[in-house]
Amino acid sequence: MEPEQVREILKGREQCLWSTWHNAWHQEVLRRKFFAGGVCRTTVQVPGKVVVITGANTGIGKETARELARRGARVYIACRDVLKGESAASEIRADTKNSQVLVRKLDLSDTRSIRAFAEGFLAEEKQLHILINNAGVMMFSHSKTTDGFEINLGVNHLGHFLLTYLLLERLKESAPARVVNLSSVTHHLGKIHFHNFRGEEPYRWGFAYCHSKLANLLFTRELAKRIQGTGVTTYAVHPGIVRSELARHSFLCCLFWRLFSYFLKSVQEGAQTSLHCALAEGLEPLSGKYFSDCKRTWVSPRARDNKTAQRLWNVSCELLGIQWE
Repeated sequence: MEPEQVREILKGREQCLWSTWHNAWHQEVLRRKFFAGGVCRTTVQVPGKVVVITGANTGIGKETARELARRGARVYIACRDVLKGESAASEIRADTKNSQVLVRKLDLSDTRSIRAFAEGFLAEEKQLHILINNAGVMMFSHSKTTDGFEINLGVNHLGHFLLTYLLLERLKESAPARVVNLSSVTHHLGKIHFHNFRGEEPYRWGFAYCHSKLANLLFTRELAKRIQGTGVTTYAVHPGIVRSELARHSFLCCLFWRLFSYFLKSVQEGAQTSLHCALAEGLEPLSGKYFSDCKRTWVSPRARDNKTAQRLWNVSCELLGIQWE
């Protein structure tokens, strides 16, 4: 075979390999774009704004804190594991060059811890512009909070309900301000069992998380009505199905996460809708609404039930021993 023929063959193979690689890369880009969902495109900067994010020591909350710190906010990471929180804060400070990333102890499964956090924060800060109720648990065994509530409902709903109550006046004083509540598409499977907030009936682990996510939506809906005209607005968020630590208590869910991780959002992608609802301009008329992939989306009929939302509000106040008109 002549040298010229060899060169032509090699050149053909090189072009074939390049074409194959380019097609594979293009398909991967399209796949990532499809599964990544919406992107927060606002360029709003928030220097001097004060933000509290629950559960921001890991996952979606951590990435939300990182981006808000990058935009200049003074960010409070409110979490149960302070050591993990300090590690996350140190990483965010180094990445964003923003030294105003602080860690405070908050255990949403203990109302005494929630009250202690709020008391400390209110003594420390005179303003609060954004509260992101991000933390959540997905427990698959029957367990209760320190105060005796079913753990999913107690942490995901009642804990954030109490925290918002304790911080709301500071939000009003700092208006315009926002409250962002993380819910989930699983709310479609949820139902509010008013007689079973303490989880005393047979425990249905597959639905307990769904019930709590429905409660998040109903709380957001009712809160929006009650704070109308105060300059504070509120939004519920479905972050998507994200590769996070949420399902760490279930072997089966962890296995599912591993098997299908290729199709799941990264934590950075999962944070986009939270950031959109915290930052995007012009959202005020949509207070109380539900967002997914950075746009308003449909909720279940149960999540639109005003009577259930009002009753949930009243029962939550009664269980927590507060009066919130």
